[in-house]
Amino acid sequence: MVSDAQSRLVVGLVGGSHLVNHAYFMLLPPIFGPLKADIGVTDAQLGIALGVVGVVVTALQLPFGSLSDSRSRTSVLAISLTFGAVGAILTATAQSFAWLLAASVVTGVGIAGHHPAHYPLIGAATTEDTRGRAYSVHGFTGALGFAAPPAVVATASTLGVDWRVAIGAIAVVGAVYGAGCLLAFDRYVDAAITHPTNERTRESDEPLPTRIRRELRTLLSSPPIVALTVLWFVTSMAGWGIKQYTATLLSSGYSLPEATANFAVSAMLVTGAVLIFAGGWLTDRYSPGPVLVGGYAALVAVAGLLALGTLPTLGALALVLVLSATVDGSRPARASLADSLSTADSAGKNFGLLTVGISGGAAVAPPVLAVVVERAGVEAAFWAVAAIGVVAIALTAGVLHLGEGGATETVQPGD
Repeated sequence: MVSDAQSRLVVGLVGGSHLVNHAYFMLLPPIFGPLKADIGVTDAQLGIALGVVGVVVTALQLPFGSLSDSRSRTSVLAISLTFGAVGAILTATAQSFAWLLAASVVTGVGIAGHHPAHYPLIGAATTEDTRGRAYSVHGFTGALGFAAPPAVVATASTLGVDWRVAIGAIAVVGAVYGAGCLLAFDRYVDAAITHPTNERTRESDEPLPTRIRRELRTLLSSPPIVALTVLWFVTSMAGWGIKQYTATLLSSGYSLPEATANFAVSAMLVTGAVLIFAGGWLTDRYSPGPVLVGGYAALVAVAGLLALGTLPTLGALALVLVLSATVDGSRPARASLADSLSTADSAGKNFGLLTVGISGGAAVAPPVLAVVVERAGVEAAFWAVAAIGVVAIALTAGVLHLGEGGATETVQPGD
């Protein structure tokens, strides 16, 4: 039985790691201009550098998930925090496009490890009636992490400090936090939380590639996890569309000034991050299913109403404030549902696969929705988001139905 103190410690440590890793994820966008000026890279090369990060993150999800499940969750956490800090240092000292690409690869390795380590650690350190709130903390600190680099770079610019110092400061803070975090896990957190409990899996002498192939087959033969991965994929598409096109909708569809529209989007993202806590509380009180269905039903209603383009301006702004929360507020429920469908020695792989779904949604949404906007207008993109909400409700029902047999019947590795 995990004590409340140890549970809070793990959730706090993992939350801090989530903030740091998401900060590493957002290193490049705030310094696009300085990078072009200082090392002569083009917009296309910057796009390639960002794409490299995404490819590395996606490719390493399942290998890191396998390592987390079969050996040690904290070993994956150590890789994540170490490589992330080194990647940030390389970014801060980049002198050429090749150097920047190398930094992107190293940063991608660091980012790739955080979900396969974080989710199993939280799942092992919490109980069913506290897990939703724990995942709320995780989601909120991740949102802060995304916001940190732009704020740090902007502050540095205002003070006349070079961008390299700003990125270097993020790297140093991340490295110091990483060292303290890993030391705390080593000294104060039980091995039952940091290591898998399946001795058969841990002691397997199979080569890693063979084990990964076997475990991948097991994952793909688990209908609830596959359906949940598709759910994470479509909600990732919806979230991307909301963040990308809400300002455009307010400007073109509701004739708001561009500055007002962008401010509304910022307020929407802050509201969504705060309402993650409400989603966690509701998940713990009522279970994940109702929270997911309610959130996606709200997504359908809000996106559909905004797509009409006929709302009063104040009404549109009010709906925009809660639009992101329809997706973000359900994140603790999605994570809790995934945890309930996982065993102690499969959570890393499962969450790795689910993260592939997130990455896939973020990769597919931009070209698909861009075509929709180009051919039918931004309102059509919001009708598409509403349609995604309908699909998400159906997928949620499917996952709940498929998962009725329980995790032990559906997600046992090696069966």
